[in-house]
Amino acid sequence: MKQVPLKEMKDDLSRYLRLATKEDIIITRHGVPAGILIGLDDPEDWWEEMLLRDERFKARVAQARQSARAGEVFTLEQVREEFGIPVPE
Repeated sequence: MKQVPLKEMKDDLSRYLRLATKEDIIITRHGVPAGILIGLDDPEDWWEEMLLRDERFKARVAQARQSARAGEVFTLEQVREEFGIPVPE
């Protein structure tokens, strides 16, 4: 992973957005990691990244797995509606 000072990141953000599609970039402030820039190749990647970090979604997945083992299932449309995920065009 590449590390870049915040000032350098602000001065050339578009360059680092392009680089981030190839590897995550650690943003540092005074030499200390302060954030991560994650590039997206596809707009749908945004939802995947957000959902992977969402505790409510993780709990819902665990519940869905338990329901599936019991023979209860949900449609993709139901899940999209519950989490406010738009339907791709």
